[in-house]
Amino acid sequence: MFDFTVIKPSTYRESTHDLTEIINFLHTHLGQYGDNKEDIRKCLNYALSDEPGFGGFVVTARDTQKGNLAGVVVINDTGMEGYIPENILVYIAVHDGYRGKGLGKSLMKTTMETAEGDIALHVEPDNPARYLYEKLGFTNKYLEMRYTR
Repeated sequence: MFDFTVIKPSTYRESTHDLTEIINFLHTHLGQYGDNKEDIRKCLNYALSDEPGFGGFVVTARDTQKGNLAGVVVINDTGMEGYIPENILVYIAVHDGYRGKGLGKSLMKTTMETAEGDIALHVEPDNPARYLYEKLGFTNKYLEMRYTR
């Protein structure tokens, strides 16, 4: 059984939400699809900022028996509407011990119910989570191309 918490800029308090725990969790459980801790921290700070032009939310899932973090989703608000989805799913991770048990699907459903507007995400072609996103109705509309300096 899991306890889901949605953390928004208006409800975020450092005293009740340990960002370091979330950062360490994401860094560990994103595996090959993850980023360094500093970039994860930047993403969380963006999502939980109440400054104009920033925002988003975080969804956490805790094992109610053990109390440990079992899954996390981080959404950033794009500030766009219509031509670009309003939200981008930056991170989703499920603890190795809970994979294959429907937790990822539950996290995604909570995220989809919480988000105001559309959601975009990037997924590597070899990432098994791709099939979950497709089952939930996500489609591949574009081929992403990037120019990196």
